[in-house]
Amino acid sequence: MPGKTRGRTLHLLAGDVGGTNVRLAFYEADGTALSLLFERSYASREHRGLDEILARFLDESLFRADRLCLGVAGPVRDGRCRLTNLPWTVDARELAARFRLRGAWLLNDLEALAHALPALGSRDLAVLTPGAEDARGNLALIAAGTGLGEAGVHWDGSVWRPFATEGGHASFAPESELEIELLRFLRKRGSRVTWERLLSGPGIAAIYEFFLARAGLPAPDWYAAAREEGDPAAAITQAASGERSREALATLDLFVRLYGAEAGNLALRMMATGGVFLGGGIAPKLLGRLGSSTFLEAFQGREPMRDLLERIPVRVILHRNAALLGAARWALVAGG
Repeated sequence: MPGKTRGRTLHLLAGDVGGTNVRLAFYEADGTALSLLFERSYASREHRGLDEILARFLDESLFRADRLCLGVAGPVRDGRCRLTNLPWTVDARELAARFRLRGAWLLNDLEALAHALPALGSRDLAVLTPGAEDARGNLALIAAGTGLGEAGVHWDGSVWRPFATEGGHASFAPESELEIELLRFLRKRGSRVTWERLLSGPGIAAIYEFFLARAGLPAPDWYAAAREEGDPAAAITQAASGERSREALATLDLFVRLYGAEAGNLALRMMATGGVFLGGGIAPKLLGRLGSSTFLEAFQGREPMRDLLERIPVRVILHRNAALLGAARWALVAGG
């Protein structure tokens, strides 16, 4: 029976390893049912590596892991990943040996999130647009946070098959004079201008600094303090919510428009007629703005594909442990 190991309940260690935080959780599997037992979050850059965090978590939880599955922010090749936004290399075989696990797997973080989708209910999702009543087919995921993740889920007629991409590192394509100005501003700062440079926490800060430069304004004290503390995106969002800054308001308006545009791009690339899902930490915090006409027009307004895009449901994932749940579901199934 799946979920049992030598007559005892199976303990699955699931993780979501990102550039800002490493979130870990123990799930108990009884058959195919999963129950959350214990979870912790650790600041990634306060630790020398993932091994150190895993050892600390195991000590704090007092559970022994049978299997481990980690969603990691970066490309996974042969069970190994060099993380995109951290100077860490993670190897599933090395983790299995060090922590005496019966099985260990690495998935791209968005691929791990995709494995949670079948387990999410209506309370776990916010609907931005319902799409067609008979919507079915492939799914697409896009998640802005510390970076930008993208993934697809192929429907083969009987089974959902998630797969990873690195679409967040594709080149940004401006669609207006304002966006062309933004592209030029960022190019002067060096390196390629990718979608991740805009649709992320650091991207919100970059867009805000663009609007400051465009207006010929110095950075206000509150922004300088937020940058020093390491969370300028939250300060910009707060300033926009309180309507204390015209540039902050313009920043979120453009960010939402760009999010809609790239979500629409991804929907077309994946032929995601079954739906597009927004994950990550930013979307739930901007839920009201994402439900505006700004996002939907950017998502749908691209002839000659408007009719197709208007029929695609778009939802925001609200379940705070969705990525962990997806990793746990994979550990359960992959281990047989």
